[in-house]
Amino acid sequence: MFFGEILSLFVALSWTATALFAEVASKRIGSLPLNIARMVMSLALLGVTLWLTMGSPWPRFADGETWRWLLLSGVVGYVIGDFCLMQGYILIGSRFGQLFMTLSAPTAAIFGRMLIGEQMRPLAIVGMVVTLSGIAMSILSKGSDNKKEGPKVKLNLPLRGIAYAVMAGICQGCGLVLSKVGLMHYETSLVACGFSAYSVPDGAILPIPLSISVPFAATMIRALMGLAGFMLMQLILSKESIGELRRAAKDKKAMLCALGSTLFGPFIGVSLSLMATLYTSAGIAQTIFALTPVLIIAPAALLFHQRVTVKEIIGAIISVCGVCLFFI
Repeated sequence: MFFGEILSLFVALSWTATALFAEVASKRIGSLPLNIARMVMSLALLGVTLWLTMGSPWPRFADGETWRWLLLSGVVGYVIGDFCLMQGYILIGSRFGQLFMTLSAPTAAIFGRMLIGEQMRPLAIVGMVVTLSGIAMSILSKGSDNKKEGPKVKLNLPLRGIAYAVMAGICQGCGLVLSKVGLMHYETSLVACGFSAYSVPDGAILPIPLSISVPFAATMIRALMGLAGFMLMQLILSKESIGELRRAAKDKKAMLCALGSTLFGPFIGVSLSLMATLYTSAGIAQTIFALTPVLIIAPAALLFHQRVTVKEIIGAIISVCGVCLFFI
């Protein structure tokens, strides 16, 4: 009972840690080198995990439909979403970056309704308004009453950083639903191969049922697309692609933070998030994931010596409450 919800809470804690690690690393080496390092590390960890649990370092039993949906999820959630998220961390920090990730919950609900027919509650519109109000409360401040001096309301954050963070939140919600569709096809493929969720495949070193190992296999498919996409972006957007990657690899602090971000992000966090969607709806899972903006306030203030106002804390809480309303 509530297994999916408990997993979702662990995901929120995991993403809090990965956001803190990623902020440090992204500011040291940039978003693309960090994402490439994260994908390489996660593929290595996932390969070992699949070898132990499925008898092969490659996703076994996945058919063409499974690959198509999970690769599409990798493009949306990793290549676009994570790139925008890391850029957002550089410009506005992980605390505000995670605040905008509350937009992923209504996005997941909308796409869940469109793609797999998941129900949307009557309070969905109210929840959306409350969520946006909480975000606005955190990022807006009162300007001058004098028209000559400026507008009455002003942004506390750079507009470019806000745009990246908004796109990241939308892509995460959409990517989660696409992943759930991919996992549904994966389950169908397993049945066609004569397996059930509780089966242990031949050659597995650890007797772990497929219901636990398949989300890690799905994450590997997404990570493969993520690595390919980030490498292509690095080659296109950077004039010194190889040089930047070499300098990033030599930055020990950045690589340690990248490893921490990988363990709690693409490896543990994403895999558990996919597993959670098997035991609860994408919308409810995303609602609990959205606790991260509140969980991150204290460690961000402590580690980065950020000044946190009461208005920002209230805004984050209101935003999360709005996400909860969305699924009542």
